[in-house]
Amino acid sequence: MRRDIFQAIADPTRRAIISLIALQAMTPNALAENFHTTRQAVSKHLRILTECELVKLEYKGREIYYSLEVDKMKEIDEWLEQFRKVWETRFSQLEDLLSTMKNQRKEK
Repeated sequence: MRRDIFQAIADPTRRAIISLIALQAMTPNALAENFHTTRQAVSKHLRILTECELVKLEYKGREIYYSLEVDKMKEIDEWLEQFRKVWETRFSQLEDLLSTMKNQRKEK
């Protein structure tokens, strides 16, 4: 079952997990130590993140390590890009307005 990537990142715990594994691959037990919840709850979050392909798992001996699938994060970045352009345009307009007001003060 493929889940929607935005549903996956809507949960604060899953966003925190993404932040942790962005730095280094971690086991479910190591991840659970960062939360006030059970390892099973962390595993459930990892399953959702894995289903939407935001994280990948790698077996090393008897341990499973989860790491971030960086390329999948591009989907989020591409969606945010449209808003980034709107913000940049508005900041540019504000900068122009402030510059005009500053010049008008100098002329007085």
